[in-house]
Amino acid sequence: MNDTNYEEMYDIIIVGAGPVGLFAGYYASLRDVKVLIVEAQETLGGQVTTLYPDKKIWDVAGLAGVSGRQLIDGLVKQVQRFKVPVLTNTRVTDLVKKDDIFTLALNDGTEHLQAKSVILATGKGAFEPRRLQVANEKALQSKGLAYMATDLSVYAGKRVAVLGGGDSAVDLANELASYAETTYLIHRREAFRAMEQSVKELEASSVIKETPYKVQAVDENAGKGLTVKLVDPKNEALSKDLVVDELIVQYGFKTAGQAERHWTIALDWDKAGLQVKDQVKTKQAGLFAIGDLSSYADHVDLIATGFGQAPAAVNAAIALIAPEKGGPGHSSSLPIDD
Repeated sequence: MNDTNYEEMYDIIIVGAGPVGLFAGYYASLRDVKVLIVEAQETLGGQVTTLYPDKKIWDVAGLAGVSGRQLIDGLVKQVQRFKVPVLTNTRVTDLVKKDDIFTLALNDGTEHLQAKSVILATGKGAFEPRRLQVANEKALQSKGLAYMATDLSVYAGKRVAVLGGGDSAVDLANELASYAETTYLIHRREAFRAMEQSVKELEASSVIKETPYKVQAVDENAGKGLTVKLVDPKNEALSKDLVVDELIVQYGFKTAGQAERHWTIALDWDKAGLQVKDQVKTKQAGLFAIGDLSSYADHVDLIATGFGQAPAAVNAAIALIAPEKGGPGHSSSLPIDD
């Protein structure tokens, strides 16, 4: 997929090939403009592919309960329908605008791309999991401690404990219940912070809820799993031990910050991300930010939000660079061969 001609002028370059970037590339191809997707990783799908390919996603319209893997597979098929070029393993290291043309420096800066408009769909940037705070955490990673569960089948017939109380932890525990011999969900509070329907499913499942507890220590159990010592956060005299084969921490992820903050082009940032107006437009005409990267009042970090922003960004870009094309029609009226 890396057969890109670096001498071409693109109408739109999309930076980021997570679900939102992929959909933006597909929609741009529906509008019949010259588009290119640039992705820093070797694989497509962003955090969905990396973190939860087998987790079910419930908040994408028309695809309730689709797995992360299925969602990305479908988005890739859409992009491939129109042979949208995708440049993988390529990091944008700088972005400069001059005379209404954007120049993107790549990797070590020896190669460049040019575009009339750019859509950024890079999410929250580099990320790493929030770690379990025990002294032997590093050693435990080869003994059953994990921060991601990319293949749920490996937990079949095992005793598994999930740590956390948000959507990721609750959804993972619900999924594991149909694989594992025993599934525990450990949370420091009585109430969970996940979607209400996910909590309802949890309450009706076989998952054993250990609340309110926090992990005080984890020790190897003579080659027979891990012993997890739990204590009540408000009264550590109240404690219990669990013996499990696998321990999966779902405390969320912290970001290392967006690399885009160091680009030459002038942009406005806040704690949530890149500030946009009208939901997708940055302070630079022709530059748009969609998905979790974008920041505006009441923004919600959902894939569904980004899916709605993608067409808005593409249409705004086309209105700026090719106003003669007019506005978009309904997709059902586009001349597409089946």
